[in-house]
Amino acid sequence: MTDERVSYHESINEQYRRVKADGVTNVIDRFNAQGARCKFGEQGLCCQLCSMGPCRISGKAPYGACGIDAAGMAVRNFVHKNLLGTMAYAHHAVEAAKTLKATAEGKTPFEIKDEEKLRWLASQLGIDGDDVQEFARKVADFILEDISSHEPSKLVEIFAPEKRKELWRKLGIFPRGVFYELLVTGTSAMTNVDSDHVSLAKKSMRMGIATCMAAQLSLELVQDILFGTPMPHESEADLGILDPEYVNIAVDGHEPFVAAALIKLAESEEVQKRARDAGAKGLRIVGFIETGQEILQRSDSPVFAGIVGNWIVQEFALATGAVDVFAADVNCALPSLPEYQKYGVRIVPVSELVRLKGIDKCLNYEPDAAEEVAREVIAIGIENFKQRGKAGVHKVEKKQKIVVGFSPEAILKALGGKLDALLEAIKSGDVRGIVALVSCTTLKNGPHDANTVTVARELIKRNILVLSMGCGNAALQQAGLTSMDALELAGERLRAVCEKLGIPPVLSFGTCTDTGRCAYLVRLVADALGVDVPDLPVAVTAPEYMEQKATIDAVFAVAYGLTTHVSPVPPITGSEEAVKLFTEDVEKLTGGKVIVEEEPVKAAELLEKVIEEKRAKLGI
Repeated sequence: MTDERVSYHESINEQYRRVKADGVTNVIDRFNAQGARCKFGEQGLCCQLCSMGPCRISGKAPYGACGIDAAGMAVRNFVHKNLLGTMAYAHHAVEAAKTLKATAEGKTPFEIKDEEKLRWLASQLGIDGDDVQEFARKVADFILEDISSHEPSKLVEIFAPEKRKELWRKLGIFPRGVFYELLVTGTSAMTNVDSDHVSLAKKSMRMGIATCMAAQLSLELVQDILFGTPMPHESEADLGILDPEYVNIAVDGHEPFVAAALIKLAESEEVQKRARDAGAKGLRIVGFIETGQEILQRSDSPVFAGIVGNWIVQEFALATGAVDVFAADVNCALPSLPEYQKYGVRIVPVSELVRLKGIDKCLNYEPDAAEEVAREVIAIGIENFKQRGKAGVHKVEKKQKIVVGFSPEAILKALGGKLDALLEAIKSGDVRGIVALVSCTTLKNGPHDANTVTVARELIKRNILVLSMGCGNAALQQAGLTSMDALELAGERLRAVCEKLGIPPVLSFGTCTDTGRCAYLVRLVADALGVDVPDLPVAVTAPEYMEQKATIDAVFAVAYGLTTHVSPVPPITGSEEAVKLFTEDVEKLTGGKVIVEEEPVKAAELLEKVIEEKRAKLGI
């Protein structure tokens, strides 16, 4: 990467140059300073699990001190990443269920916004009740019990496709509760327990199924119940949404509970008056990464300014000097952020999981403390605005209008309540297929967001509809691909379908947590066509995966039967056996596999080829 172009987005390039001139540490320079990476680490051939290590496998030393081979070491290292991803999703699911239950008991500032969704979910779970509060309590208890169960997961049984469940049982990968699968997989991945790379991979797939079809799907359904099911609406993205005339409170992380409480409070005249009395035009909530996406997809509140971007933009956004509080919940709060308080922002963790060196003011979310935490964050923000004033703030002008909120229900609504229109478009070839873009963002394979945007542009040009999730969703929002203007970039046949339905060619579907929700939508399509998931002209791409949540999502997608493109190259290449397992052998078991391609146009070509092969097999 050159200093001139570190990001696909000019707003980030502009801010990078400013931060660099200020001599402040930033993610771009820190990445470049690392230089060439250790080849053993890149290939998954370094193990530090026991005191005899670190062990490194090579031609001269084909085994670790314990006797583990290259395949076992590489896959076991990969499993450790998956464990952390599952833990994070499981934590989110627990917090969601706890919040639903506390709301039913009148202990939170929240309400049951989507009663119809609650009653539907209760019916799916076989729950009866006399009133909304009873339904909510019983649904919350069901979820908490299932994710900690040592018995086969009821949530997976209810929401997974029949043909997948039959296969998973045959392969021995039908999961129990998420916590139990964590125990089994985590213990197996210790020193001298399970060193068979195939066994480890199967345990990881079983854990991935529980993660996505139980934890992820249930937490998103609960958030729909509490905060509303996403429906299409307009919003804005990029650094230009930061207006220095307002008190700006940034919400960052993956769990949107404090953010939702902030929105509710900020809508009150009392809070807005306090902000105006401090000299501001008012107070706004600004979204970052997945917490921002969770709110963005559901809320068109006038106090919510939109989404700034994904995790790499954090430092550059704070360097504008227009943010008063950065409220950090679970996931992706950079350790460098305390230094950015020089630009006038207050960094305030709002989860017991998040701690940053030098930050003493920490607030811990609990459902019954949501309003108290939100009030304190707002008070800090208003007081901070008084101190920073409006001078010395660098206003970035770039912002992008976007359309968001494409949940499965929203897509069905756009289709007139039935899948028929989409199925006909697929059968006719107007929509060649669908690719779920579930990605982080990274600097490992080029300028920030460049791979993600290029892959998506190439796919829609080829008449392939894209569903975008995760930090990659923010990349496409900033790049304008989730707006109606992007129709001019789509292939003629896809453009005609989208114009008829009034939708963009890239549907903003949500966060990485929406992987489970997307899997359920795929199930609906498979059921409607009467085929198994691997037969569908559907694929997955993670053009810039970065961290542990992404790896468990990919493992699930393969277990679900989907061809899954990833970039950059995963750290398993030190073993030909491990590579063959994920790219070839697993397809014979589940119908899914991993394809690796770092060049984005070639990646789109490979995905198109996969979709065309699926179409030919279906005879369409």
